[in-house]
Amino acid sequence: MEYIQMIKSPVGTLTVSSDGQNISGLWIEGQKYFAKTLGQDVLEQNIPIFENVREWLDIYFSGRAPDFVPPLMPKGSPYQKAIWDNLCKIPYGQTTSYGELAKQFELENKGRRTSARAVGSAVGHNPVSILIPCHRVIGRNGNLTGYAGGIDKKIKLLKLEGIGLSQNDTL
Repeated sequence: MEYIQMIKSPVGTLTVSSDGQNISGLWIEGQKYFAKTLGQDVLEQNIPIFENVREWLDIYFSGRAPDFVPPLMPKGSPYQKAIWDNLCKIPYGQTTSYGELAKQFELENKGRRTSARAVGSAVGHNPVSILIPCHRVIGRNGNLTGYAGGIDKKIKLLKLEGIGLSQNDTL
């Protein structure tokens, strides 16, 4: 059984999913891969962990870094989960590149090779948007790249965190 809840936010309606203990998904309405990892047995119900997510989002959207993260358990391959774990290490208000994430993965996995493109695919399939901050990943030259939730949402999230954007990256 999975539970879902809709939450209004400055970037649109969010759908949050949980197994009852952990957050397994957070999607922005209309995003690519929307609810892709959501199972068949789903109940829309307000459960305690969704209150934690609301609190986290309230703090985040007020322009501050939350000092906690609700327990997360995204569904994906071991490789994807390793990349998503590294996304969680990107500090609020900072960015990294796909290439840097690839290097980090290789260091943590005894030289197991990966490419920036493979990292990009894992980042793009992150099922827990915002909480797992895939919006903080930018291109090698500091350019914005795609975002499953939409580039306009990525810009909004980065600006909220005080991350400066080049003139080429504004809408």
